[in-house]
Amino acid sequence: MQYLSTRGGIQPVPFTKAVMMGLAEDGGLLLPRTIPRIDSQTLASWKGLSYAELAFEVMSRFIDDIPVSDLKNLINRSYAAFDAEDVVPLVHCGNLHILELFHGPTLAFKDVALQFLGNLFEYLLAKSGEVLNILGATSGDTGSAAIYGVRGKDRIRIFILHPHKRVSPVQEKQMTSIMDDNVFNIAIHGSFDDGQAIVKQIFSDIEFKTALSLGAINSINWARVLAQVVYYVHSCLHVSCHENDGTLAFSVPTGNFGDIFAGYIAKRMLPEGCIRQLVLATNANDILSRFVNKGDYSLGQVVQTSSPSMDIQAASNFERYLFYLVDQEPQRVAKLMAEFAATGRIDLSSHLDQIRRDFTATAVSEEEVLATIAKIYNEYDYILDPHTAVGVKAALDLQKPGIPMVCLATAHPAKFGAAVERAIGRPPTFPESLTGILERESRCEIMDADADKIRDYLRKNALYR
Repeated sequence: MQYLSTRGGIQPVPFTKAVMMGLAEDGGLLLPRTIPRIDSQTLASWKGLSYAELAFEVMSRFIDDIPVSDLKNLINRSYAAFDAEDVVPLVHCGNLHILELFHGPTLAFKDVALQFLGNLFEYLLAKSGEVLNILGATSGDTGSAAIYGVRGKDRIRIFILHPHKRVSPVQEKQMTSIMDDNVFNIAIHGSFDDGQAIVKQIFSDIEFKTALSLGAINSINWARVLAQVVYYVHSCLHVSCHENDGTLAFSVPTGNFGDIFAGYIAKRMLPEGCIRQLVLATNANDILSRFVNKGDYSLGQVVQTSSPSMDIQAASNFERYLFYLVDQEPQRVAKLMAEFAATGRIDLSSHLDQIRRDFTATAVSEEEVLATIAKIYNEYDYILDPHTAVGVKAALDLQKPGIPMVCLATAHPAKFGAAVERAIGRPPTFPESLTGILERESRCEIMDADADKIRDYLRKNALYR
């Protein structure tokens, strides 16, 4: 399988090179040349597989330059770190299915991809003898999951930018209390979008990127998206086996468009009708819901909410979907992204029919988030975190009769205890892994949102060949 840039400026590369490249050298994002199709017979043959076995079946369709035994070992090691037997269990709340994606080391859905990616990086570096300096920006959960994925690993250093005092206290401590020598946390004065812009600017400096052996671990890395495709397929198989229903819908709380884009890839892979509906749910930062409903992809002011991982305006993975929306024409993608960089807006209203075939969308207010947490707790004795509540509220509003709905539960509620307590009158129970976390020692640099200052910090602290 070869990988191409959404902007068409690089020669095709194999999977392992795409992983190490992260962001394409022309500033675009990497995508497989083709999306493999899974027929009904093949899908049916996957019933009864363990999650790791299913992950191999899905991922191996996109990876042909890692030996089968090595790929199986990487996958098995990655999902052994989860505390649920089936890795991502589905639970019922009335007529909704809640897909619990928070059973990994940092209690967030990002672990599903980043445990795999961390092991993959270590494997590839051991073979090549190279080193890697990972640079990423986080709106909350990616940072800690990335750090836990590579902490203590040879040949790797990781530098994570997060918006100072704009993530939850638990999220902050999960990042900054990791004392491994290869972990560097940077809190910037500004928003997540400021941090992401710095990361993209630095990655676009090819000479600097090459000199420092920079790599990406956030959702601009294709391996992240690929690992997330698996749990959509897993959900389809689970519902088919337990409810004898061959079609279902998903509600996905999203800020960076990565999680729901994985659903879009799964929808294109699977037999027609398996995934009937993809509900895109945003909080008050509604650039993506405005895009789906009006064709208006335009920057607004970042609003702080109780779901900080979604407090985003410029969505990192939007360009991947844009590539398909404009018929896989990289020159059009490059032109549109240049227009967005210059003006902060793209008018895609002429594509509304296609967009609405692919997604339905809504924005959920803070009041609705808290009311939804309270509703589900009162009716089912089940506690949602505020991000998951965004998706559940959207599901309740947009679910189509007769079609099972899976809501992606993206984080353990204990990571957002203050919001939960406001909603239900008591804090959620802390799992053992978070006990005492707020009292742990921290290590973090606080810096201006200045790309040149971040470059200087990287130069001083990077690992060199």
